[in-house]
Amino acid sequence: MVRGFLPPGTANPQLVARGAAVPGSGSTLAAMQISSRNTRRGLWVGSAVAVLAVVALGLALAQRAGGSAQPSAAKGKAEVPLEFTPAEVARPILAKMPMVVEFSGPLVAPRTAIVRAKAAGTLLTLDVAEGSRVRAGQVIGQIDLSDLQTKVSDRAALVESAQASLAEAERQHTANVGLAAQNFISSTALQSSQARLDAARAQLKSAQAQLAVSRIGVTEATLASPIAGIVGKRFVVPGEKVSAEQQVVTVVDLSTLELAGSVGTHEISLLRPGLAVEVRVEGRSTPVSGRIDRIAPSAEAGTRAIGVVVVLENKGEKFRAGQYAEAHVVLADDATRLTVPSGAVGQASGQDYVWTIEKGALVRRIVITGRKDAAAGRVEVSKGLDSEAQILAARFDNLKEGTQARIVAQRSGAGASAPARALASSTPSTSS
Repeated sequence: MVRGFLPPGTANPQLVARGAAVPGSGSTLAAMQISSRNTRRGLWVGSAVAVLAVVALGLALAQRAGGSAQPSAAKGKAEVPLEFTPAEVARPILAKMPMVVEFSGPLVAPRTAIVRAKAAGTLLTLDVAEGSRVRAGQVIGQIDLSDLQTKVSDRAALVESAQASLAEAERQHTANVGLAAQNFISSTALQSSQARLDAARAQLKSAQAQLAVSRIGVTEATLASPIAGIVGKRFVVPGEKVSAEQQVVTVVDLSTLELAGSVGTHEISLLRPGLAVEVRVEGRSTPVSGRIDRIAPSAEAGTRAIGVVVVLENKGEKFRAGQYAEAHVVLADDATRLTVPSGAVGQASGQDYVWTIEKGALVRRIVITGRKDAAAGRVEVSKGLDSEAQILAARFDNLKEGTQARIVAQRSGAGASAPARALASSTPSTSS
């Protein structure tokens, strides 16, 4: 039996020969050959795996190198100058800018009357409703005035009694005068007769005055409209018991309306009574004319605002009390100011700024603005800009300070960058 074996080779022929002479050694040799082939196959597989790993590492390094090259290309592309057409660039101009003082408030009807019951009683009739038109002096209802009419009758009776007493006193005094002339009575008795006559006259006057007061009460207790207008509100209905001075209806005269607004203390010195005012009332597209009627003498505590009243003629009664209105007072400007288009001014962090093109690059300049003319689309720049500056007349997105820029007659499709082509429709850009 073979105790051990080595792989056959040229270095050990005796061992090979000895193994061949041993019975059953053929199967052992086959097993050795198969093991040798498996070993060589494992070496080939390992080599293939190593090669694949090296290839994968190379591909990964190539991709990383390509990714790092893309930002460089993007950076190179960003260096392309932005192109702006002459229509997108403007220069500040000197112009007069009328100042507009604006304030708002509700419309009120200054001629508003409240019809009140002048006597207590039951409301018998009320012939008008809300929205009814009435004339000045028109009787609109009736109150049960039985108590007042009874007082009138009583006072009339007192007047008649006083008249009878006065007639009697006059008759007696006339007789006493004749008797005194004949020395039948003393002068003292004549003086007493004169006193009784004077008292009777005074009593008659008092009774007549009380009767007049009672009749006036009846007249005033009649429910009549003091002005011509429209019934605004009705407070009671027929059948209710009303007391003296209780509100019955409100009558509103809409021929003249007033706009009661407030103006800040820094602008009130620019206004004066009589100035023309343009009033825009909600629900109406075209403005109407008005005038400043009066200005409050002092500011309201807490708000530091001063009341201003504008009178508005309401021909045809097109407007109603309570509608909201805005007043615009245009004040002429006697000086010229440096102005820029409204779209050129942006805002960021509470500061106004404009974009300028200086030495072929974009520069964001902080400016201080003043008056604004919405109709002309101009804004006054009081500081931070000169008249020779080239500014972007509209707002653009994604602008960067220091970016190269140039003005061209016509923008080229390849040369223009995205920020120069993207106009911000309404929101100002806050990019720096």
